Order: sequence, then C-alpha cells, then structure tokens
Amino acid sequence: MPQAAAHDDLDSPWKEVVEHAFPEFVDFYFPNVGRKIDWARGYTFLDKELQKIARDGELGRRYVDKLVRITTLAGEEDWLCVHIEVQGDVDPDFERRMFVYNYRIFDTYDRPVASLAVLADEDPTWRPDRFEYERLGCRHSLHFPVAKLVDYIADEAALLANPSPFALITAAHLYTRRTRKSPARRFDAKRRLVRLLYERNWPRQRIIDLFRVLDWMLKLPDSLERQLWQDIENIEGERKVTYVSSIERFAIERGMKKGMQQGMQQGIQKGLAQGLQRQLNRRFGPLSADIADRLEHATPEQLETWADRILDARTLDEVFTEG
Repeated sequence: MPQAAAHDDLDSPWKEVVEHAFPEFVDFYFPNVGRKIDWARGYTFLDKELQKIARDGELGRRYVDKLVRITTLAGEEDWLCVHIEVQGDVDPDFERRMFVYNYRIFDTYDRPVASLAVLADEDPTWRPDRFEYERLGCRHSLHFPVAKLVDYIADEAALLANPSPFALITAAHLYTRRTRKSPARRFDAKRRLVRLLYERNWPRQRIIDLFRVLDWMLKLPDSLERQLWQDIENIEGERKVTYVSSIERFAIERGMKKGMQQGMQQGIQKGLAQGLQRQLNRRFGPLSADIADRLEHATPEQLETWADRILDARTLDEVFTEG
C-alpha cells in the first residue's frame, strides 16, 4: 500500500472541524436547517450529555457524534444531534443507530431532538434517511436530513470556488479517497488546497486550524511532505504572512507521536530539536553555540515548551526564559 494511504484517518479531522465552525457546517450541508436557527443567540456543545447517552446503552459502532443546543428563529430551544458517518462501507445498522440516539436523548432529557447525518462513504446509492416500523397498528418512525459527500464530485469547480470552509474540507475528503494509490496526485491535490486556503484571507487561526485538518486527511510520504513545506514557504513569501512556524509545529508533534509508537525516542528528540532550530533561525537569525547546545541536550518537555513559545515570542530570550 502506498505510504500516502497507509494511515488515512477520516474520523478525527471531522471532529475538530465541526467544532471549529459549526454554523458554517450546518449552513453548507443543511441550508434549510441553518435558515431556521438564530445564530445570534449562540450555541453550546453538550458533550457530557451525549457521553452519558453512549454509556447508558450499547449503540454499536459510532463515529463523529455531536449534540448541540441551539435556538430557532421562532424562539424555541432545541437540541441538534449531529451524526457524521465517516466509514467507507455501507452500514445496514446506521438508520437504527440514528433512531436510538434520537429517542434516548429525548427520553433522558425530555428535549426535542433534530438528527442530521453526513454520509462520507463511496456508494452513491446508499442514502439512509429514515428508520420506521409498525406492529399491531403502532407505528414508530424517524426521518432525518442527509448530506452525501459524493454528490459534490459532480461540480468540483463550484466546490473549490465556494467560500465555505466546509467546501474545502469536502474537497479534501474527496481527494483523500481519490488519491489513495497515487502519492504524486495527492501531493498536487494537497498543494492546490493549501494555496486556496491561503487565498481565502481568513483569520490567522482559522487558516492554521483548517490546515491541520487538510494535513491530517491528505498524508504524504516524507519526501513529498518536505517539498510541500517549501511550497508553503513560497506561498507565505508571496502573501507576506507567517503561519509556517505553527504548521511546522503540528508536523513535528505528529512525527514525535509516530516515533514514540515505534520506540524511537532519540530520533524523536533529534527531529524536534532540528525543527525548532530551523524555526528559531528564521525568526531570530543564526543561533549561538550555547543555544544550539541547549537544543541538543533538552528534554522532550523542554522542547515542547519552547515550541509553544515561538509563536508569540518577540525575542530569543522570551523563548528560553525560565519560569
């Protein structure tokens, strides 16, 4: 299996991006729902409530589940159960699981619940949108709105031109599946999306957060990853912005975790120290022999602390100050 495809993870990135931009998530995938919500009243993620529901019942395989309290424009306070299906295969139990979540939340908290589903599988014919049964004149049913990611393949140009962050994330998801066996095509797709990300002129933190999702979805072999860093530096030079230190830190952290799993602690520390030295050189110029020695002999905890400080430090002393 090509290295680019060996560790594709389409679950965790969704968790992060849904919390990052929940109104945009609803407006992009469920515009009819979004038009009924009073976003000015705010919204609240109810993670503890949903965890209790999951603990209290065996709900089978679960993916990205979010419970959110919102207020409608009619002044009604409702709870949205957002259920995102990120597996690659059809799940015959999916409709039942949506039903179980819905009634358990209603039964436990006595709150109206609206269930939404995003289907990220590859089968265009699988469109579960209801669960119902009837026994002896008694009928139970749940109908729920569904967004299907493969539907966006039909007009890729419109998807890439759409200003919503979820248009970019949807494109990344589709490219991840399309480029499983071709690292070169994945590199081209990732570079294209990264350039679009910078061209959106979003706030700095949104660009960093969304880059992290793109980077997580579209994993590349090390050689192509290094080439991408160079392209990012060129893009930032063109646009006169400096986000790369944050982006490199994410890459360093990811490499460190991967190395720990493989039992390569010395290689981890060396790689993290080299990454920090490169960032420090860029920010503050050539380093003294004393600073280079501190980096070489630092503990992993010290290296992580210094990496966090680089973003906001105005001088080299502020990076290495004690306390």
